[in-house]
Amino acid sequence: MQMDGDESSNIEDRRDDGGGFGRGGFGGGGFGGPRIPIGSGGGGLFKGGFGLVAFVVIALVLGADPGALLGGGGGSEAPASYAPAPAPSRTARPATTPETQFVSRVLKSTEDVWSDLFRDMGRQYREPKLVLFRDATRTECGVGQAAMGPFYCPADQKVYLDLGFFDELARRFQVPGQFPQAYVIAHEIGHHVQNLLGISGKVQQMRQSMSKRDGNALSVRTELQADCFAGVWANRADRQRGGRMIDDRDIDQALAAAAAIGDDRLQRQAQGRVVPDSFTHGSSTQRTRWFRIGLDSGDPGKCDTFRAQQL
Repeated sequence: MQMDGDESSNIEDRRDDGGGFGRGGFGGGGFGGPRIPIGSGGGGLFKGGFGLVAFVVIALVLGADPGALLGGGGGSEAPASYAPAPAPSRTARPATTPETQFVSRVLKSTEDVWSDLFRDMGRQYREPKLVLFRDATRTECGVGQAAMGPFYCPADQKVYLDLGFFDELARRFQVPGQFPQAYVIAHEIGHHVQNLLGISGKVQQMRQSMSKRDGNALSVRTELQADCFAGVWANRADRQRGGRMIDDRDIDQALAAAAAIGDDRLQRQAQGRVVPDSFTHGSSTQRTRWFRIGLDSGDPGKCDTFRAQQL
């Protein structure tokens, strides 16, 4: 993968601050997804099947027009029930190592791609911060720990990343290379895009009145959309660089990464059996399929996982 070009000014480096929590190893590995701020509630029972859930979410989040996925309304503010834990303010520091420079360049590329896409639909893209940390750090969604894997906090609109996860990706999941690392970042930026479009907040509202099973099913659709958005970024970023950014080997590595962190594979490794009702990110097949849809099309309008009959 050739990731050259400008670096982002939105890197917040907390690695020297010290979390004081200790490293407990990485958790499920499916990426942390959007972290729900403390005080957001949850639970409750939802009597209908998922067909009704999907119908309501479609009407509430995506509107009636199939082309409205990126053109609909909705703000990006956290729901009023959020009670965030204060996060310390940090000054961004420039990347100084090849690894941090790579992260900064990927982030800048996502900024360029999504700024263009938002401009095309008459909106303005708000760039998120990407926080580098070790072990643990405070966020407005509570304490973030390396064991969660990379995650996005909608309350402070920041992506959190312990760079040790990249070592874990290569060692534990047997997925080396830079493009899988870029996919991880682009997936979390996909959650930021969902937040800006008002999707994340509305989905979280829906989950508060659902059963755990239906909430999990909705979470899967949310995560698969972020995978698809990651593919959209890769397509557009490669185009911006004249088709020189990624090659077939990079794509194979990214697809392998998506497959490696599928819920079914992780469950089989951890407990020797698969429980589909407990999936929160999607199966290996689903994750690779939706990343590929975004990668092949470069069209975020194709990432409508909430309407999809087949995931």
